[in-house]
Amino acid sequence: MNDDKIDSKQPANLQGFTFGDPVPVLDSREVLDYVESWFNGRWYETPVPLEDLARTLRANGHHASAVHFKRNMLVSTFEPHPLLSREAFAAFTLDWLVFGNAYLERVDNRLGRPLALRHSLAKYTRRGQDLDRYYFVRGWQQEHEFARGSVWHLRQEEVNQEVYGLPEYLAALQSALLNESATLFRRRYYNNGSHAGFILYITDPAQQQDDIDAIRKALKESKGVGNFRNLFLYSPEGKKDGVQLIPVGEVAAKDDFLNIKNVSRDDVLAVHRVPPQLLGIVPNNTGGFGSIGAAAQVFFKNEVEPIQQRMLALNDWLGAEVISFRPYSLPGEAASGAGKDAVLGG
Repeated sequence: MNDDKIDSKQPANLQGFTFGDPVPVLDSREVLDYVESWFNGRWYETPVPLEDLARTLRANGHHASAVHFKRNMLVSTFEPHPLLSREAFAAFTLDWLVFGNAYLERVDNRLGRPLALRHSLAKYTRRGQDLDRYYFVRGWQQEHEFARGSVWHLRQEEVNQEVYGLPEYLAALQSALLNESATLFRRRYYNNGSHAGFILYITDPAQQQDDIDAIRKALKESKGVGNFRNLFLYSPEGKKDGVQLIPVGEVAAKDDFLNIKNVSRDDVLAVHRVPPQLLGIVPNNTGGFGSIGAAAQVFFKNEVEPIQQRMLALNDWLGAEVISFRPYSLPGEAASGAGKDAVLGG
């Protein structure tokens, strides 16, 4: 409606409203468009845009929580080494979980001996045509070629190409983005200020123009901060059904928000294989999720230990035991792992 006074003898000038266009982290169509790594003359491009994968980490709370939970478990058992700091290992681990690729650069001293292992951001690191050539590419004409043979590349296996790895969670990426879209829709809905939308239909001839303007002003001011205010209408000579309140639609009841959030959450947790109690999810049933200690031990045995075994390949490449891990134990358990065997039934 416009801001002019409404003439009760003229038909109302109605204008619909919109929630606006939500701004997702990325368009879900773009992530899985590519399955090959094409060679641009100097290095291979990644099979999926790594910029998009970086943004998906913030698209869904459960997805981000699962990734960081795995990272934290690996860092908590990592034994720092003079060549590899805890900070560099944490960044290296996060890259591998997010991108399916992780890189460490060997920095040598003047005698050609390893001085340190420096983490190289996987988002900008590219592999050359030869196995021992790597580039750091930040943008157009902003590339740097590493010394040949100085970069160690840890990649997750991929069935379409053997140049780069891909993260395991791609199978549930659509569910993570659906979860984000549902949240954005609900935010737009509430920010619109029309949670209790309706049409106030007045046909009572006893109403005066000043009364109509006052009602219109009161309805307009009820949106935004301080909404859901009560309105009082006095019509002593009004007729039955002279004033009707017609709901536009029960969006809150029909958008199936909770079901979408729960189903998409379960898909994300399934692809990460993280027990829900480890992420702080409140159970809906009275029985709960079971022992959190047993869940942590099983998760570490089945998910974190295989990742540790993959990372030990760095020792073979470098010729020295740089990566090592201490046994995982919960408070009250013996560091030797006896408590773990008891929980696992060993």
